[in-house]
Amino acid sequence: MFQINRRHLMAGGAALLAPWASARSQAAAPLRIGVLADFSGPYRDTSGPTALACARQAAEDLNLSSRGITVEFLQGDHQNKPDVALAMSRRWIDQDGVDMICEVNNSAIALAVAGLVQEKNKVQVNTGALSAILTGERCSANTVHWTADTWMLANTVGRATVRNGGDSWFLIVADYAFGHQMERDLTRFVTGSGGRIAGSVRFPFPGTTDFASYLVQAQASRAKVVGLLMAGADMVNCIKQAREFGVNRRGVKLAGTPMFVTDIHALGLETAQGLLLSEAFYWDLNDRTRAFLERVKPKVAGNWPNQEHAGTYSGVLHYLKAVADMGLPAARASGLAVVERMKAMPTDDDCFGPGTLRADGRKIHPSYLFEVKAPGESRGPWDYYRLAGTVSQEEAFRPLEEGGCPLVKG
Repeated sequence: MFQINRRHLMAGGAALLAPWASARSQAAAPLRIGVLADFSGPYRDTSGPTALACARQAAEDLNLSSRGITVEFLQGDHQNKPDVALAMSRRWIDQDGVDMICEVNNSAIALAVAGLVQEKNKVQVNTGALSAILTGERCSANTVHWTADTWMLANTVGRATVRNGGDSWFLIVADYAFGHQMERDLTRFVTGSGGRIAGSVRFPFPGTTDFASYLVQAQASRAKVVGLLMAGADMVNCIKQAREFGVNRRGVKLAGTPMFVTDIHALGLETAQGLLLSEAFYWDLNDRTRAFLERVKPKVAGNWPNQEHAGTYSGVLHYLKAVADMGLPAARASGLAVVERMKAMPTDDDCFGPGTLRADGRKIHPSYLFEVKAPGESRGPWDYYRLAGTVSQEEAFRPLEEGGCPLVKG
């Protein structure tokens, strides 16, 4: 079982472990994992405390203490600022002995941290950032990408919506790396399926709460589908305002990419009913996902896990399996060697079932298209989704040879 047995100091939004005695040898030092996430901003429920609880659950389930390995967690609030995140991550590695950084639910931050862990020969298990560039031309031998990405989301939602008649789109885009990548990928799949982009607009991130002017532009475009390329509190606020403005009237559809079950919870079924969205995990998908929920539910303060939280569990679990397989001294000596071992081992856990970690660092597994239930269809708390389609792991993610990752050999 993991242990947190040192006094914490608060600095720069992070809970930092006090330095350990210099006499302790490297082999005896605990394995330290930094959960770098949004703990106070617009993505707090999407990421934040529930991601930390899921990371801890992975350590508890694997129980490496029986092998003499103690796992300690640090939490850091990146505030959606790359400079804050990078300074915190560097301090974690240089001063606090962090071996792996996970979650990292901001694409600009994930790209910055990828460079740092490569420089320091540590590991990034990215389970929150969504930009597909992380396993494309900016891939790194020290970073792996779990859960979902922009290519997967655009592939699942864009093509299906065009097939169902939504062949003209207006895009409202968060103005940072994730939003830009999502815009490129969705445009590709919409136009490739015979649709068109009638227009797009970018809004400042973070800090936008009033989406009125962007929604007016969407209405004026007369597009059949308004694509909301944002997440967390931004997504919730924009959908609520879109309903107030009547954007969904006269057959106009709202498409959330990405949207999570935590967003639906914040919106309520009355507002969210009928939305189509893609997630790679849902708590009520099968017996294994329900078993995972029962273990973690008492620890998440009523904020049930979405695919990002589940990805943090899955990614941390697989990382810890690789550490156990190598032995702690070897794992702490080389992050590159740990990632190579992770890629050599098949993945399997209660959230995603069997899967694979490819040469480009992309974890692959099935993805799902869900339709949000009407209020009268829900059987109880967090019963929000009806399964509308399944995309196999072979088809859900960008083909290996198309990403441009230098790690992929001809």
